[in-house]
Amino acid sequence: MNNHLTSADKPNILIVDDTQENLRLLSTMLTESGYKVRKAINGSIALRAIKIEKPDLILLDIKMPDLDGYEVCKKLKSQEQTADIPVIFISALDEVMDKVKAFEAGGVDYITKPYQIQEVLARVRSQITISQQQIQLLKQQQKLIETNAQLQLIITTTKAISKAKDFDTALEITLSQVCEKIGWDFGE
Repeated sequence: MNNHLTSADKPNILIVDDTQENLRLLSTMLTESGYKVRKAINGSIALRAIKIEKPDLILLDIKMPDLDGYEVCKKLKSQEQTADIPVIFISALDEVMDKVKAFEAGGVDYITKPYQIQEVLARVRSQITISQQQIQLLKQQQKLIETNAQLQLIITTTKAISKAKDFDTALEITLSQVCEKIGWDFGE
């Protein structure tokens, strides 16, 4: 990752864990890799932090005293503003059913403790890339929708003009079509 990025350009990662040592380890690892890192020591604080500034990715512990990670993730996924934030669960729980429950809650990945630095970084990088690509895809989709609407206007107008008997009729048809598309009343 490029360490010369400004703070605004760096992907913003929220780490949620009730163990200070885990927060310190993950925070150091990710900060040194060029990420902007915020920390929360429980689920309630995490939810408040997310309202203040939406992160690009959340690393979320499962076993916490107030709200467990599953509950936090379900709350995030149930709200339109936060449903698209990728959540990677981090936990010492290594049973298959714990992992299944994490994915059912809306998690995109699962990392078991103790952490392997290269694995954590690879998984974080992968999810950040996927998230950025989804944003780009949505932007491209919106551009295609706009371009399609413009092409439909051109096609409709061209067909109408080709049927017009003179220039004035063609101009009137064109203005009528354009006004209709932009929501204006042609008679104004």
